[in-house]
Amino acid sequence: MYSSKNNPRVIIIQKLYGFLFNNDEKIDFPKHRFKKFIKDIVLGTIERNEIIVEELDKKLGEKFNKYKLDKIFQVILKSATYEILYRPNVSINIIIKEYLNASNLFLDTSQIKYLNALLDNAAKKLRSNDARI
Repeated sequence: MYSSKNNPRVIIIQKLYGFLFNNDEKIDFPKHRFKKFIKDIVLGTIERNEIIVEELDKKLGEKFNKYKLDKIFQVILKSATYEILYRPNVSINIIIKEYLNASNLFLDTSQIKYLNALLDNAAKKLRSNDARI
């Protein structure tokens, strides 16, 4: 297990939040054991942000209303969705578990339960045979 500040997904969430909501223009990727992974997920999520939002909208319908969700919740949902869509070799269960662990630093228990339900629901629909983008 990683310490919270070294957890790759915590770093991913922080980098994305800074870029998407704090208008950080430059994202730096300091030395880290999982630097390539972190960089791939952060840049991939930014690059495919619109596709991810469209997919979440289609697959979750009313359950996903980005205007009602906290910004940090949106970031976690988007980065996890990116991994579900574009990292098919990684198990859905691992992706969800890792993001739920990372979200302990940012969300309260009820939000984490809601995130778990959304990710579980979305993952099943996104990884179905007809969901490839």
